[in-house]
Amino acid sequence: MGLEDDGIAGITGDRLPDERRIEGDLSDAIRPGGALWALASAGPQLRESAALAADAGLAALAEEGRPRAVVVAGVGTAARTGDILATVAGPRCPVPILGHRSAGVPGWVGAADVVIAVSASGRSPEALAAAEAAARRGARLVAIGAPDSELQSLAERARASFVAVPRRAPARLSLWALTVPVLMAARELGLVNLVEADIAETARRLDEDAERCRPDADAYVNPAKELAMNLAGSIPVVWGSSPLAGVAARRFGDMLAANSRYPVVSGELGEVGRGRVGLLDGVFGSLAEGQKDIFADPDDSDELTRLRIVLMRDDGLDGDDANPKPDTRRADAVADLAGRRGVRCDVLPAEGGCALERLASLIAVPDFASVYLALAHGLDPMRVPAVSEMKDFTLGSE
Repeated sequence: MGLEDDGIAGITGDRLPDERRIEGDLSDAIRPGGALWALASAGPQLRESAALAADAGLAALAEEGRPRAVVVAGVGTAARTGDILATVAGPRCPVPILGHRSAGVPGWVGAADVVIAVSASGRSPEALAAAEAAARRGARLVAIGAPDSELQSLAERARASFVAVPRRAPARLSLWALTVPVLMAARELGLVNLVEADIAETARRLDEDAERCRPDADAYVNPAKELAMNLAGSIPVVWGSSPLAGVAARRFGDMLAANSRYPVVSGELGEVGRGRVGLLDGVFGSLAEGQKDIFADPDDSDELTRLRIVLMRDDGLDGDDANPKPDTRRADAVADLAGRRGVRCDVLPAEGGCALERLASLIAVPDFASVYLALAHGLDPMRVPAVSEMKDFTLGSE
C-alpha cells in the first residue's frame, strides 16, 4: 500500500541525512517566503514589530495602574511569547505572569487583570475565546495578530488595543514579530525594564547570527549547519541551565519537531536534574555508546540511535537585579556526566548585555539548525502535512 493509499500523500524526505543537500542549491529556502529567508529576517521582524507596537496606543494600558496579574493567551509560538515575557520580567516581577494555552481565561480573571491574546493568523480559537472572555469580564485586553483578522475585529468591538503584525511566514518562523508587542505592552504596565537600546542590540544580534548562518557559508564556519549535522540521526536532548535558557531549550524542541520532524526531550536543568538526567545511563545513552563499533561506517543505517545533548548555558549577568545569576553547578555536572559516558554534548553559551539579547543568542542559531537538519533529510520545513491535517481537524488552530 502506497503513501497515497494510506492517506498521507505529500510526505517526502529521506530517513538518512546528507550534508551535500545543505551545501548545494538552497534557492527555494532563501527565496522570499522560504524558511531560511524568514529566519534571516528576524532582526527586521523585531524592528518592524516594535514600530507597530509603538503606534498601537499601548500607553493607555498604564492609565489604570499596575494589574493584579497578566495572562498571555495563545497556543504554539504564540504561547511561547508568554514564556519569554516571564523570563525577561524575571523572578522579581511584581505581578504573576501566566501563560494560558486553552480556550477562554482562568476563572479568577476579572477587571483587575490584563489579558494579552496572541495569534499570528488572528483566527486561533484559543486566542479568540480568551479575548472574548476578557472583554466580557472587563479585563484590560491587548490583542496581537494579523491585520484585518477576526482577532482585530473582536478587539475593535471591545475597544481594546490591537497590534497588527503582518503575517509573512508561519507562526513558528515569526517568533520575534509576535514577542516584541507582548514585551512592549508589559513595559507600559511597568513590569519589564525594556529600553530602546535593548531592542536595538537584540535586533543587531539577530542580524549578525543570520549572517553567520547564511546558506552559502560552509559547515565549518556556519554554526547552524555544524549543529544540524551533529544532531543528524540522533535523539536530541536539549537542556537549559537557567529559566531563560530553559525557554530557549523548549523553543529549540518546538523547531526540531516541526521543521526537522525529530523527537526531542527539552526543558530546564532545574526540573530534569534528578529524573531525566537518567537518560544518560539508558539504552540510547551510555548503553548505546558502550556497544559502539569504532570500525563501523558512520553512514551505516543499522548503527544504534544515540542521544546528543545540547546544553544551553546561561551564566547570567553581573549586576542584573531582575535576574540573579543562575547556579551553574547542574550545567557543569551534565557536561561532566555526558563526557564520562561517551555521550556527545554541544554547549551553546548565552551572550549579550540584557535578558532579551541573551535569549536571542540562544534561539537564533538553533532556529537555523532546525531548518538545515530538515533540508539535509530532504524535508520541506514550510510544508508539514501532519500539521496541516491537524489544523483542519481543529478548525484552523494556530
